[in-house]
Amino acid sequence: MSWEEKDNTLYRSFKFRDFSEAFSFMTHVALLAEKQDHHPTWKNTWNHVEIWLTTHSKGNTISEADRTLAAAIDKITGK
Repeated sequence: MSWEEKDNTLYRSFKFRDFSEAFSFMTHVALLAEKQDHHPTWKNTWNHVEIWLTTHSKGNTISEADRTLAAAIDKITGK
């Protein structure tokens, strides 16, 4: 599954083998987000992580910062 544009956000859902793998992924994303100073809205339930990216300072719309972070997140998963 790739990122989809949904309600002025980039959205993607990820599934992992277990909670530890999902949490490890979230830790990697958190470090990327902090480095880029661009932070996601996300939700985690056991092995499932959902991420929404939008740029609040640009009026809650998708910006290049969202696309850049999405591409970096994709590199973590290899997908």
